[in-house]
Amino acid sequence: MNIGMGDKRKTILLVDADPHARAILRNALEGAGFSVGEAANSAEGERTISRVKPDAVLFDLMEDQDVGGVSEAARLNGAGNHPPVYIVSTAVDALVGAVGLQELRVSGVFLKPMDVAVIVQTLKTRLGVGRRAP
Repeated sequence: MNIGMGDKRKTILLVDADPHARAILRNALEGAGFSVGEAANSAEGERTISRVKPDAVLFDLMEDQDVGGVSEAARLNGAGNHPPVYIVSTAVDALVGAVGLQELRVSGVFLKPMDVAVIVQTLKTRLGVGRRAP
């Protein structure tokens, strides 16, 4: 879908157990020019990070998921700087998980139901997508 964009294309890793939620985000992100990797849980996410070297991670915070492990794997496998890790979750999960997010190097939280336009714009701004070179 993103043929011809070469190295300009940024890669986003989606970590979410819900294939429907991943599909919604994948379609929106690919439509905006991003490459997308996917994982169904944190263990798979950690393995996928080393393979795809994402520029950012969107992580659905669930009871049995390890955002700390994914965040650390992203930091260790990132090109240079620690890629931003964003949590995408329900309001209750986000409030409960808000304690210690800075220690986990989480860049922000998007609440479900998600506004994909806000997520896409945030990633474009954070990753400098669409800016013209000086």
